[in-house]
Amino acid sequence: MPRTARPLECDHGQRRRTIVESLLTDVFHGRILAGQHLVTQELADRFGVSHTPIREALITLAGIGVIDLQPNRGAVVRKVSAREVREICHVRKALECEATRTACGRIERDQLQSLAEDLKRLTSPTSRTGARFIAKAREVDSRLHDMIANACGNLFLASELNRLKILFRTFRDVSWEHDNQRQDYHRLTEEAHEHLAIVDALLAGNRSESARAMSRHIRSGIRHWSKALPTASAGALPPRQQRSTPRRKTPLPNHDSSH
Repeated sequence: MPRTARPLECDHGQRRRTIVESLLTDVFHGRILAGQHLVTQELADRFGVSHTPIREALITLAGIGVIDLQPNRGAVVRKVSAREVREICHVRKALECEATRTACGRIERDQLQSLAEDLKRLTSPTSRTGARFIAKAREVDSRLHDMIANACGNLFLASELNRLKILFRTFRDVSWEHDNQRQDYHRLTEEAHEHLAIVDALLAGNRSESARAMSRHIRSGIRHWSKALPTASAGALPPRQQRSTPRRKTPLPNHDSSH
């Protein structure tokens, strides 16, 4: 299992989040396989922290359906299939389209205009390469989706989107890393155009069109993520373990969740 070079130097809540993001990235890159046990002491040694943030991170991972916490066995990584990635995204679409519809008219106009200017710069041919482009695209993507969640006027909906966004953004970051390795920035530019359509509809105060633009954006993301997360289902559980392992409560439709 990959190890960090030094202990995490951040506050307690941020430590937990960093651990969750790191472990999710390992799972979706195939560095941690389905059926693998996550040992608290090993993780504490890896991240240079006490057991407490490790246990909290494992509870978070169980809550979004990536691991099972089993009696007498501890934390075991679940198999996350391409189908589940799609199902997660479909639930995300339902949640985020509603959040976009209700956020329309609630977001400060100057915030939207600033976002639109940043998005236009991302669509410029001169900016479509390299780590700086990806970092800016990540920041703008997170800003837009957070802005919508925070302005939707529904505390439960905002809380649910906030709870699941670590998973969404791991999908995004892993797929964008895949694109960067191939030096293929088409999807990032495409996303900037999709985001701009959402912002334009919000600026126009068009609730229906803003929700439709968000729906189109997430449908495009589903198609891309399903191709760009080739190791999401790596390391299937042995048949006996598959039969005996109860499914956790996950945020599939019946889990959502994105840069």
